[in-house]
Amino acid sequence: MRYLTLSLTLFILLLLGCSNSSQKTNNQYSLPFKEINRVSENPILSPSSLAWESKDLFNPTSIEVDGRIALLYRAEDSTGIGIWNGTSRIGIAWSEDGVNFKREDKPVLEPSEPYELPGGCEDPRVVKIEDTFYLTYTAYDGKTARLCLASSKDLYNWTKHGPLFPDLGWTKAGAIVPQKINGKYYMYFGEHGIWLASSPDLLNWELVQEDHILPLRPNMFDSNVTECGPTPIITDKGILVVYNGAEKTDKGRIYQTGWAYFSLENPQKLLYRSDEPFFHPQELSEKTGQVANVVFVEGLTFFKGKWFMYYGMADSHIGVAVSQ
Repeated sequence: MRYLTLSLTLFILLLLGCSNSSQKTNNQYSLPFKEINRVSENPILSPSSLAWESKDLFNPTSIEVDGRIALLYRAEDSTGIGIWNGTSRIGIAWSEDGVNFKREDKPVLEPSEPYELPGGCEDPRVVKIEDTFYLTYTAYDGKTARLCLASSKDLYNWTKHGPLFPDLGWTKAGAIVPQKINGKYYMYFGEHGIWLASSPDLLNWELVQEDHILPLRPNMFDSNVTECGPTPIITDKGILVVYNGAEKTDKGRIYQTGWAYFSLENPQKLLYRSDEPFFHPQELSEKTGQVANVVFVEGLTFFKGKWFMYYGMADSHIGVAVSQ
């Protein structure tokens, strides 16, 4: 009996050790906030009476500029419904508190090139490096989505630099790491799995490797879509990449949000990937809309001592969740 008791004790200690080890790993590569909650004002932005943003408003990126939050968002008009489903433009709104926004009457980025028409300019992601803002966005010609780049000094006047990977065909969702690493800039991008690209000058990009560094995972929340979210965050643990995952269920496709860490010395090296999402459709305006059951995060900004996470709600409205 004494030996049985000893064996059981050792077994329990082993289980506790494994549990503590797992918890340590999770804590080591955790999110920069313990809890993040939706604000009661959601949705914070919705379609307006202006024709260019009259149908749907969603998928915003965010950045702090001179003590305010700038929100660049995708807006759809009502043209082409059932064909390309509305032409998209990029609008801008400003906030002093991160929740209440005043938007401009005119878009800051409109489709003008053949590869942008008729679908438009979609899903912006913005980063500021030195004195220049760099905006990645998806150009959609009605058949093919192409990841494109534009640059600006003031968020209003943009120079378009065209598709970044013309030979890859369908490409989306570019999230540029906000600092040079080993003499190069890096960008995580992709929709059905995430690639890594590098650049010497932020304008010319090439794949680091042919296969995905963050692939789809069968039978998990990111089994159908694994798509980059906001601008990556540099931490003392590595490069934090928040991404949007989707899985097919008997209720249709559900979009949820996960995260991963990559090495700061080697952005190609995956250090950690969450097994569970930390954000999922919960409110009615996230479960019903142009596309049901979608929370799609593209903005995450530390502002006035809190994290503000901006996201599309069912491809119809814009919401924000704030850390406590």
